[in-house]
Amino acid sequence: MKSVEIQGNLRTEVGSKYAQLERKAGNVPCVVYGGDAPIHFSAPVLTFKTLVYTADAKIAKIIIGDSKIEAVIQDMQFHPVTDALMHIDFIQLIEGKPVTIDIPVVVEGQSKGVLNGGKMKMIMRKLSIRSVPGSFPESIVLDVTPLTIGQSIRVSDVSAAGYEILNAGTAVILTVKNARGAVKEDGEDETEGEAEVAAE
Repeated sequence: MKSVEIQGNLRTEVGSKYAQLERKAGNVPCVVYGGDAPIHFSAPVLTFKTLVYTADAKIAKIIIGDSKIEAVIQDMQFHPVTDALMHIDFIQLIEGKPVTIDIPVVVEGQSKGVLNGGKMKMIMRKLSIRSVPGSFPESIVLDVTPLTIGQSIRVSDVSAAGYEILNAGTAVILTVKNARGAVKEDGEDETEGEAEVAAE
């Protein structure tokens, strides 16, 4: 997994008042959990550009003074109106200690169903996984080439190597739905919604 270096400043004064002052100064308040005690720090908002706004999961190498900490994002908060990044919670990576993170789903290929006029619907854009440091994938790549109209990829269809997927196995990640003007090939199944309508 690739990493992004974050040059942070230790925050000794915490609370909503001081967090607001950090934001006004163009910084993002952050907390690192998972070590002996939470570490509060801040860094300029532009520092997080390649860590937050990316299709891949990445490790943050946080430098605070003489200390270096490897961590992954656990949670983020954005402004409800401006969508500006307001706060990040990190979980520290400790060798041999499993952590839970969200990994983005990346689609590869062109499905047969879409080529025949169907429409692909992405339901889950990230999967929650649990693993020890060093075994995290940057993304979970799904080949949708074989999918025809009415077919789906579920969590149970994903091959996990070196990590555990925590989402329910029956959860649908993506599906190819029928659309007006679509041409079904012989043997293609109806979608669940179409089957229900036909039954009624």
